[in-house]
Amino acid sequence: MPLLRVHDTLTGRLRPVQRRPGRPLGMYICGPTVYAPAHVGHARTYLYFDVIRRSLVADGVPVRHVMNITDFEEKIDRKAAALGITWRALARREEARFFRDLDDLGILRPTDRPRASDFIPRMVRLAARLEKTGRVERSDGAWYYRPPERSREENFPVSSELAQHAVPEPGHPFPENESIASKFMVWQAQEPPLPSWKGLWGAGMPGWHLECYAMAERYLGVPVDLHGGGLDLVYPHHHAENEIALALTGRPFSRCFLHTAFVLQNGRKMSKSTQNLVTIREALDAANADALRWYLLEPPYSERLTWSARELRRAAEDIARLQGTIGGWLRGGAGGPIGAKDTKALLAGVRADLANDLGTRAAIHRVRAFAHRIERAAAASVPRGERVEARNALAETESRLGIRLH
Repeated sequence: MPLLRVHDTLTGRLRPVQRRPGRPLGMYICGPTVYAPAHVGHARTYLYFDVIRRSLVADGVPVRHVMNITDFEEKIDRKAAALGITWRALARREEARFFRDLDDLGILRPTDRPRASDFIPRMVRLAARLEKTGRVERSDGAWYYRPPERSREENFPVSSELAQHAVPEPGHPFPENESIASKFMVWQAQEPPLPSWKGLWGAGMPGWHLECYAMAERYLGVPVDLHGGGLDLVYPHHHAENEIALALTGRPFSRCFLHTAFVLQNGRKMSKSTQNLVTIREALDAANADALRWYLLEPPYSERLTWSARELRRAAEDIARLQGTIGGWLRGGAGGPIGAKDTKALLAGVRADLANDLGTRAAIHRVRAFAHRIERAAAASVPRGERVEARNALAETESRLGIRLH
């Protein structure tokens, strides 16, 4: 019996998340491009995968979690030039800031955190493998891979359905021609001081989409067990990753894809490039980690969240009251009608909620209802002799959600 089922973005079907026999479950989550502070839209995505990892580990499933760091890219170059520092210096500074923010939000650090710049030789070899397919072509100082036609079951669509799973950047609308939309860059010619390495076609840098394939192949093997990120990564990034896998192995990049919906502000997706955002640090200055997790995790991962400072304050009040209620009950007294069996039922319910398509809303509502039962009880204290069992069940519930409940 699989411990977790989620809606696979590629097929649209509810599918089990399972590991291969004798190996940890391989979870590859696309990491940040490190040129500016991360925002709460990023945090929400990483929180859902944090809950997945926590739940699987609590159920005894070993997980190898890989997150790449994109440390060279045009946006990094432009920001570094404006600051008068090197692209490496900027990338290292923002990478450190990113992980401090995730640490403070209680998100477990990935097992492996490879940097793209450390994988150039692998990406150069990957470009050579793609070139041997005969589908790499040159255009304006860059080399592109032109995929064959694919069925809807093989890869994410890039035709009339594109707008369902992709977000256009300002000034960069989706290509209308399907053959153009499916192409992706393999190599870009450029010279220092821009990031530049020796490759198959001279000095330059590999295309963005190659890095994740190279890292996943190195750490987990392809196909990985679970791959994901924000919904905006479906096109072009995950479409291109999957094309590389199909071209080189005849199999998809991942056995299951999971993508999270956006956080909106002012009616638009939060974005570093447009500065329409609330940083993780700003949110943590406004509320503690428990409150921010409570707020961001309540909607299902497939639903958009419209950011609201007022709703974050309400979440902070909600979780503080809940923690006080459960904490007072655990301190004990003469005893009452709610005991260890109830905390064990709470744990079992939360476990089942999360296993059912990562039902964070149902899990949070269940915890809230448990606290309300305590508030309504005539004697709000755990019975004598049951405190250890109650604490243990609550501790495991906390470990799955990453939220302190007392």
